[in-house]
Amino acid sequence: MQKGTWAGLVACASALGLTGCGKEQPPAPPPPAVGVVTLKSETAPLFNELPGRIVAVETAEVRPQINGIIRRRLFEEGGYVRAGQLLYEIDDAPYRAALAQAQGQLARANAAIRATGLQAQRYRDLVGINAVSRQEYDDAAAAAEQARADVAAQRGAVQAAQVNQNFTRVRAPISGRISRSLFTPGALVQAGQADALTTIQRTDTVYVDVTQSAAQIIDLRQAMKSGGISEAGGARIQLLLPNGSVYPVEGRLQFTEVTVDQASGAVTLRASFPNPDGLLLPGMYVRARLIEGQRLQAILAPQQGISRDPRGRATAMVVGKDNKVEMRQVEVDRTLGDKWIVTRGLKSGDRLIVEGLLNLRPGTVVRPGAPQQVTAGAPGGAGGKAESAPGGAN
Repeated sequence: MQKGTWAGLVACASALGLTGCGKEQPPAPPPPAVGVVTLKSETAPLFNELPGRIVAVETAEVRPQINGIIRRRLFEEGGYVRAGQLLYEIDDAPYRAALAQAQGQLARANAAIRATGLQAQRYRDLVGINAVSRQEYDDAAAAAEQARADVAAQRGAVQAAQVNQNFTRVRAPISGRISRSLFTPGALVQAGQADALTTIQRTDTVYVDVTQSAAQIIDLRQAMKSGGISEAGGARIQLLLPNGSVYPVEGRLQFTEVTVDQASGAVTLRASFPNPDGLLLPGMYVRARLIEGQRLQAILAPQQGISRDPRGRATAMVVGKDNKVEMRQVEVDRTLGDKWIVTRGLKSGDRLIVEGLLNLRPGTVVRPGAPQQVTAGAPGGAGGKAESAPGGAN
């Protein structure tokens, strides 16, 4: 009797366990939702951001060309000066005296030339009648020639003294902004001294000198030759100022250095920028955005859709056939805004996963949707809102 009762209880418990005590089994969870963007090929501008320095178009260091004491400074520091404007006056008393002395020597030479000339003329007449010897006439003629040479020499001495006196007034060699004066009135200056009195820089137009690696230049030229990159819109440069703002006027590439620096392997490029407001100052550190051209048929992938595997290779998750996840190894060239330019591994029409990547594995069946439709609480969602790639979301 007891054995039959226990057998019945065991059978009942087994039946209840199989049927869940009369309740149905829960349904399987839905596939995780992911946010995808559909990629398409398009034309993308190519540019490089390179460090550079502002350089004035013209720079002149003002130095004295004579020795003397500075008497006056006649310009406002930091102001604009024009070529030929008087900047300094050096005490000219010694040079006025030297000029007067040279003029006196010239007058004496002019007086001597008349006397020697008349004597040579008289001796020429007398030598014909043998009143004087031929030697005396030759001596008189030589004295007249020497007197004329002395006049020419003294005339040059007068000009030199006049030049030195003019150098006592130091004038601006070029037009531009003038810096502070390194010498004050009363200071002794000397010709050929190492320190300049002041510096003038022309900044209505400025140069920006940047460096680019030789490898990048070779890659760019090879891509242009193969037709993958167009030169449309090239040779233009934008300027990023130290505060992060963009200079409102674009510059133009002036030249590329013809040799590669052996130490750095880089090539110097020079661009010119209009600077009517004087915002760009010589020596300022900037970043130049060199617009090299346009890449044709480029694939732009949002950065949040590209990751790295443990070996550092770029990978991407795409939704393949039957909504199964596929992993692709890709190659990227550079960033363009918030997107990567993909050169291999992705093609137009691929559905790139940009949301819901957390714990996602290849082969998983997913529910693709537009990125803005994936919420933080959705199964498999990573949360947040992604930027959609060109071509819109699927």
